[in-house]
Amino acid sequence: RYTVPKGGQMDLTSQLRALYAPGVAYEIAAPAQPIPEMVLEVASRYPKRTAIDFFARQLTYTELAREMRRCAGALHQAGVRPGDRVALVMPNCPQHAVAVLGTMLLGAVVVEHNPLAPAGELEGEYARHGARVTIAWSKTLEKLTFLGRGHTTFSMDLTTALPTASRLALKLPVKAAREKRDQLASPRPKWARSWTRAMRSATPWQGSCPSAMDDVALLIHTGGTTGVPKAAALTHANLMANVEESIAWVPVLHEGAEVFYCILPLFHAFGFTIGFLAGLRLGATIAMFPKFDTALVLAAQRRLPCTFFLGVPPMYERLLKAAEGTNADLSSIRFSLSGAMPLSAALADQWEQATGGLMIEGYGMTEASPIILGSPLASSRARGALGIPYPSTQVRIVDPENPSREVADGEVGELIARGPQVFSGYWNQDEETAEVFTADGWLRTGDLVQVRDGFIYMADRRKEMINSSGFNVYPSQVEEAVRSMPGILDVAAVGVPAGESGEDVVAAVVLEAGASVTLGDLRKWAEKSLAHYALPRQIVVMTELPRSQLGKVMRKKVREQILGAQAAATDAVAGARDAVAGAREAMSEKVAEARGAASEAVSEARVAVAGARGAMSEAMAEARETMSERVAEARETASEAMAGARDSVAEAVAGARESVSEAVAGVRGLSAGTQGSTPTTGDDAPTADHQETTES
Repeated sequence: RYTVPKGGQMDLTSQLRALYAPGVAYEIAAPAQPIPEMVLEVASRYPKRTAIDFFARQLTYTELAREMRRCAGALHQAGVRPGDRVALVMPNCPQHAVAVLGTMLLGAVVVEHNPLAPAGELEGEYARHGARVTIAWSKTLEKLTFLGRGHTTFSMDLTTALPTASRLALKLPVKAAREKRDQLASPRPKWARSWTRAMRSATPWQGSCPSAMDDVALLIHTGGTTGVPKAAALTHANLMANVEESIAWVPVLHEGAEVFYCILPLFHAFGFTIGFLAGLRLGATIAMFPKFDTALVLAAQRRLPCTFFLGVPPMYERLLKAAEGTNADLSSIRFSLSGAMPLSAALADQWEQATGGLMIEGYGMTEASPIILGSPLASSRARGALGIPYPSTQVRIVDPENPSREVADGEVGELIARGPQVFSGYWNQDEETAEVFTADGWLRTGDLVQVRDGFIYMADRRKEMINSSGFNVYPSQVEEAVRSMPGILDVAAVGVPAGESGEDVVAAVVLEAGASVTLGDLRKWAEKSLAHYALPRQIVVMTELPRSQLGKVMRKKVREQILGAQAAATDAVAGARDAVAGAREAMSEKVAEARGAASEAVSEARVAVAGARGAMSEAMAEARETMSERVAEARETASEAMAGARDSVAEAVAGARESVSEAVAGVRGLSAGTQGSTPTTGDDAPTADHQETTES
């Protein structure tokens, strides 16, 4: 099944094919039908089978074929001719599916756009592809005002694709209905034409598709390996080859019996090729969702059980969480394909346990339509590996500085590939095209990989593109948006691991003197020119950015510094937690010791207080007894003193009375004797006696 080259050494592709699942062919037959002819052929085989389901409103394959012819007729009346570009700016919906197929039926080129992209990004994309006709969701028209005269713009009303009951409910004069209607549609401006009216009045196109297999069918915008925005030109042969390779990879899928859930947007190559085109090729029923919403998906699962689910890891993770504790039955999902970003082994195992089906992974890039490698649908698959080459796909691992030299087995090198799904170049960008191919025509992926145990594993990302929730974010675009913000002196955008979401966009900024910028301020500024998924989720302020000798900012060094700082912070937090835990333990011991000592001290104090109370009682008794004796003695002394005093007073009074009596008697006698006599100078002379009486 493989040819050993001269010298006896097997090439890498042949070695890796040894792990193919049983029944998978090494090569596929080259597709011969352009996409619209393939759809018409499927419709002839399954005319009554439902092709598109949108919230329970369904189109059969016959109706889809009729609608794509009517769309081609409407576009032809608008002047679209083979090779012209028709821009589509809308979410996943039946109108989107019809517009893709109708455009291609005319031989024109579909140009996919993200309807949530900011006006600045859309204007740059239009400048590159030069489309003259646009079919846009009415909610996006306000971002397309840059389209000047000579451009034909059709306004698409999403509500017209809903079931009749839903449309009638939206017309109810209640607040809830008005709010829902405003979410789904906006009034059509005068400069835009009604797509519904154009389709209704169009004459269906009856011709066949004029495109050759090597004609460009689709332009999808990408930053490639350099981050410079450009449009990857994918031919009918590229897209159909990847469809056939994917179907060959899962040979147990049943034609005309599968139900695909098309949730990934059609402006994403993974969703366009696998979710949409591969489903049509198999005659599957394709349930289209305008956005990813777990409630919508689980409701659809009850109504129209899925058999083949296509998603990215964050979708699987959120669906599992939403299904927990409910009666959601996921057992109809027999096969699931995860892509756009690495899938953890734990999440893959959880999904397989919940569904009972098998989960496989795919790796690729827009330039390869998009899948290059896949994990085999067999027990030999390795979780976390990028996989092994798809059928008809060859791979090599080479020195990134000299891609003509292959690295030794097990060494890290850049993955390069070639196969029928690989594009021929970017739209009108020859220099960028030359950079993405080696001299001998192999596609350079820009990813550094190595082979371990028969599988290719990612070793590092040579390209600096950031993978945010499955979307490619280009650092140069983020930097351009942030650098124009007042207060920002310099900026580097890098990605850091964010679990199942892939990577978070981090803006490392150098601020002007005195400036202050918050993450909220930065996001508000950047959302004017960046899609929501590309907005920074972290901001890191640096004094300067590391640069090479030529002055180029080294994003890899910036990323290493940020991851190092985060690791140091994590270690510091862990150390602080350990220190706090140790301090708490030591404090607990000290508190216990203090409580013990306090208890002993309290006991001793109680004993001392009791003793003191006893001593105090005795002292008080003695004091009372002493005081009683002293009071008695004092009373006795006082009584004796009072008695003595009374006697003295009595004696004094008696003496005084006697003296007074004597004096009175003397006065009386003197008075009687002086009548007719003269004074004398004796001891009892009246003069002297009078003086003494006066002094008294």
